[in-house]
Amino acid sequence: MVFICNKTQLYEAVINVSKAVSDRSTMQVLEGIKLKLNENILELTGYDLELGIRTEIPVKSQDSGEIVINVRLFADIIKRMPAEEIFIEVNENDQVRINAGNTEYSISAMSAEEYPQLPETDGGQSFSISQPVLKSMINQTIFSVAQDDFKPIFKGELFDIENGIFNMVALNRYRMAVRTEPIKSDENMKFVVPAKALSEIAKLLKDDDDLICDIRTSDTNKHIIFEISGYYVFSRLLEGEFLNYKSSLPKDSVTEVVVDTKELISCLERAGLLITERIKSPVRCKFDNGMMKLSCNTSIGKINDEIDVDISGPMMEIGFNCKYFLEPLKVLSDEKVRLLLNGGTVGMKIMPVKGNSYIFLVLPIRLGNE
Repeated sequence: MVFICNKTQLYEAVINVSKAVSDRSTMQVLEGIKLKLNENILELTGYDLELGIRTEIPVKSQDSGEIVINVRLFADIIKRMPAEEIFIEVNENDQVRINAGNTEYSISAMSAEEYPQLPETDGGQSFSISQPVLKSMINQTIFSVAQDDFKPIFKGELFDIENGIFNMVALNRYRMAVRTEPIKSDENMKFVVPAKALSEIAKLLKDDDDLICDIRTSDTNKHIIFEISGYYVFSRLLEGEFLNYKSSLPKDSVTEVVVDTKELISCLERAGLLITERIKSPVRCKFDNGMMKLSCNTSIGKINDEIDVDISGPMMEIGFNCKYFLEPLKVLSDEKVRLLLNGGTVGMKIMPVKGNSYIFLVLPIRLGNE
């Protein structure tokens, strides 16, 4: 098979599809991408049996055929080609000739016969959402996904759609993130998408409000596909029982604090200079008399700091892991946030000043005597 294509288009497609290629696999064919030519359309696919990405680019050709080519080498070759027009020819022995300008490579490819098929996703449930909205929802929750093997189900995010409200939920042993948006859907759905897939999906999503992401599941509810501006991202869904997150959120609060987001971030970052992965200590937060007083004492040093806040309710003293308190604040654009507290042993909710488009729950650390 023979085709001519644009270097920039080909390289962009190869790089994006390569995110679903296995770095090391018992099946060598999974370490490559599949190129499938059908006259003037070249389809590129990467698939590691859990995550798959497929896209198409226009080419000049009247041929058809398919091969699998090592993605790392192929991407490096395309990137370094000196001309924008690239000529590619594959012979009957799966030898690939790549030519641009005065440069020509000849490399070996693999037969596509053993390359696995992407999962079918027909007959399931579906909905659509604005690309920038979905991107925001992922970026504002994914940091709360579990990183250990506590429960595999928590290595993904819950998509909970009910009565036109979409809740995306991530949690681990120490915190929870819930992001909420209204969508146009009459269906109720609930499934868990692996964080690995969502991370790559977020990179493909655009910031254009006019662009839509179409999402649908398989009829067996074991796989999901995201259609994003010409890219199709396939993922298996995680199986298991997700936590009843709604019942885990504290219903009431006795103390409410409104604080400037940037000031709070700066305060926590200053305290974080005294904390490392090896040297840990909670930050002690005391909310009283219009002030948040923060202190932290480690073997590196000691800090006492304070910022102005608006407080409703009685004085409250509570301790937190500095990182877990800081991370949700860094993904917000709100000038101010609400901190809702109900004692030093109950999780603190971080919410917008108005509405409930997000809720972050941070569990406290029991404080000793100063």
